[in-house]
Amino acid sequence: MRRAYLSGAPGMLTSAAVWFAAGVVALLMSPERAIWTLFIGAAFIHPVSVLLVKLLGRSGQHRKGNPLASLVFASTVWLIASCAIAYGASRYSMLWFFPSMLFVIGGRYLVFATLFGMRIYWVCGLSLILAGYGLLRFGMPPVVSAFTGSAVEALFGMAILALSSAWGRARFGAMAG
Repeated sequence: MRRAYLSGAPGMLTSAAVWFAAGVVALLMSPERAIWTLFIGAAFIHPVSVLLVKLLGRSGQHRKGNPLASLVFASTVWLIASCAIAYGASRYSMLWFFPSMLFVIGGRYLVFATLFGMRIYWVCGLSLILAGYGLLRFGMPPVVSAFTGSAVEALFGMAILALSSAWGRARFGAMAG
């Protein structure tokens, strides 16, 4: 998984771009449209990240029979179901949607620690969950929450990309394994 998908960094960076787009839409249009921007953009995260992985010289496809493939599928089903829960929460209070999604995405990244065998995903997942909690606790507006999600994913995506390179492994290998 780590080799085929470049440790998941392109996917995380693509996701950061989707969160950023949602933040821009929340700022310029409305939180409701930002929700749909996140949902529609999320549908393109995997295909765009696979394209990026291939452009970077990796296969973008795990080996047949890889036992972790079922974990990917299970976490994807849970992600989709959780999106419905977050959307339902937004019908009660618009301030709840983006923090709820940070909880969901953070939880998914905890699974990625196993998928990619990298402890940094624990730090990333917990950072997103704590950010979601703080944003919810302090009643931050959707635009702040969306940009926070983008910033956290961008920072961790770049860190994971650095850890996936020979230079990064030589300097920061303890975080990778």
